[in-house]
Amino acid sequence: MDAVTQNVPETADTHDGPHGYASDKDAYLRRLRRIEGQVRGIARMVEEDKYCIDILTQVAAINKALHAVSLGLVQDHMSHCLVDAAQESERTGNPELVTAKVQEAADAIGRLLR
Repeated sequence: MDAVTQNVPETADTHDGPHGYASDKDAYLRRLRRIEGQVRGIARMVEEDKYCIDILTQVAAINKALHAVSLGLVQDHMSHCLVDAAQESERTGNPELVTAKVQEAADAIGRLLR
Protein backbone atom coordinates (compact mmCIF):
# COMPACT_ATOMS: atom_id res chain seq x y z
CA MET A 1 0.00 0.00 0.00
CA ASP A 2 1.47 3.39 -0.94
CA ALA A 3 1.67 6.53 1.20
CA VAL A 4 -1.20 8.18 -0.65
CA THR A 5 -3.78 5.52 0.12
CA GLN A 6 -2.63 4.10 3.44
CA ASN A 7 -4.40 6.74 5.58
CA VAL A 8 -7.64 6.71 3.63
CA PRO A 9 -10.47 5.18 5.65
CA GLU A 10 -12.58 2.62 3.90
CA THR A 11 -16.20 3.58 3.38
CA ALA A 12 -19.11 1.49 2.37
CA ASP A 13 -20.01 2.69 -1.10
CA THR A 14 -23.75 2.26 -1.03
CA HIS A 15 -24.30 4.33 -4.15
CA ASP A 16 -25.56 2.20 -7.02
CA GLY A 17 -25.34 4.64 -9.91
CA PRO A 18 -22.57 6.85 -11.23
CA HIS A 19 -20.75 8.96 -8.69
CA GLY A 20 -21.49 12.66 -8.33
CA TYR A 21 -18.30 13.65 -10.12
CA ALA A 22 -19.02 11.43 -13.15
CA SER A 23 -20.06 14.30 -15.40
CA ASP A 24 -16.84 16.18 -14.55
CA LYS A 25 -14.54 13.17 -14.44
CA ASP A 26 -12.42 14.25 -17.41
CA ALA A 27 -11.95 17.74 -15.97
CA TYR A 28 -10.94 16.27 -12.59
CA LEU A 29 -8.45 13.96 -14.28
CA ARG A 30 -6.94 16.86 -16.26
CA ARG A 31 -6.55 18.92 -13.07
CA LEU A 32 -5.04 16.00 -11.17
CA ARG A 33 -2.57 15.29 -13.97
CA ARG A 34 -1.57 18.94 -13.97
CA ILE A 35 -1.04 18.76 -10.20
CA GLU A 36 0.98 15.58 -10.65
CA GLY A 37 3.23 17.44 -13.10
CA GLN A 38 3.63 20.29 -10.62
CA VAL A 39 4.72 17.81 -7.92
CA ARG A 40 7.30 16.33 -10.28
CA GLY A 41 8.48 19.88 -10.97
CA ILE A 42 9.00 20.47 -7.25
CA ALA A 43 11.02 17.27 -7.00
CA ARG A 44 13.24 18.59 -9.81
CA MET A 45 13.59 21.90 -8.01
CA VAL A 46 14.80 20.10 -4.88
CA GLU A 47 17.18 17.94 -6.94
CA GLU A 48 18.56 21.10 -8.53
CA ASP A 49 18.94 22.85 -5.15
CA LYS A 50 16.56 25.68 -6.02
CA TYR A 51 15.81 28.49 -3.56
CA CYS A 52 13.59 27.41 -0.62
CA ILE A 53 11.06 30.19 -1.11
CA ASP A 54 10.59 29.29 -4.77
CA ILE A 55 9.88 25.68 -3.76
CA LEU A 56 7.46 26.79 -1.05
CA THR A 57 5.65 28.98 -3.57
CA GLN A 58 5.11 25.96 -5.79
CA VAL A 59 3.95 23.85 -2.82
CA ALA A 60 1.39 26.55 -1.99
CA ALA A 61 0.14 26.49 -5.59
CA ILE A 62 -0.30 22.71 -5.43
CA ASN A 63 -2.13 22.95 -2.13
CA LYS A 64 -4.51 25.51 -3.62
CA ALA A 65 -5.12 23.31 -6.66
CA LEU A 66 -5.78 20.26 -4.47
CA HIS A 67 -8.17 22.28 -2.31
CA ALA A 68 -10.08 23.30 -5.44
CA VAL A 69 -10.40 19.65 -6.47
CA SER A 70 -11.47 18.72 -2.93
CA LEU A 71 -14.12 21.42 -2.77
CA GLY A 72 -15.49 20.36 -6.13
CA LEU A 73 -15.74 16.76 -4.96
CA VAL A 74 -17.45 17.82 -1.72
CA GLN A 75 -19.96 19.86 -3.71
CA ASP A 76 -20.55 16.97 -6.10
CA HIS A 77 -21.04 14.61 -3.15
CA MET A 78 -23.57 16.86 -1.50
CA SER A 79 -25.52 17.69 -4.65
CA HIS A 80 -25.59 14.12 -5.91
CA CYS A 81 -24.95 11.49 -3.24
CA LEU A 82 -26.71 13.28 -0.38
CA VAL A 83 -29.68 14.12 -2.58
CA ASP A 84 -29.88 10.48 -3.71
CA ALA A 85 -29.73 9.33 -0.08
CA ALA A 86 -32.52 11.75 0.86
CA GLN A 87 -34.70 10.48 -1.96
CA GLU A 88 -33.98 6.86 -1.03
CA SER A 89 -34.64 7.66 2.62
CA GLU A 90 -38.00 9.16 1.75
CA ARG A 91 -38.86 6.22 -0.47
CA THR A 92 -37.92 3.59 2.12
CA GLY A 93 -38.69 5.50 5.31
CA ASN A 94 -35.14 4.89 6.53
CA PRO A 95 -33.68 8.15 7.88
CA GLU A 96 -30.36 6.42 8.61
CA LEU A 97 -29.48 6.60 4.92
CA VAL A 98 -29.25 10.39 5.10
CA THR A 99 -27.58 10.37 8.50
CA ALA A 100 -24.86 8.04 7.22
CA LYS A 101 -24.17 10.16 4.12
CA VAL A 102 -24.08 13.39 6.14
CA GLN A 103 -21.65 11.80 8.60
CA GLU A 104 -19.53 10.52 5.73
CA ALA A 105 -19.37 14.05 4.26
CA ALA A 106 -18.61 15.61 7.66
CA ASP A 107 -15.80 13.12 8.23
CA ALA A 108 -14.32 13.84 4.80
CA ILE A 109 -14.49 17.61 5.39
CA GLY A 110 -12.85 17.09 8.78
CA ARG A 111 -9.98 15.23 7.13
CA LEU A 112 -9.57 18.07 4.65
CA LEU A 113 -9.32 20.62 7.45
CA ARG A 114 -6.63 18.79 9.42
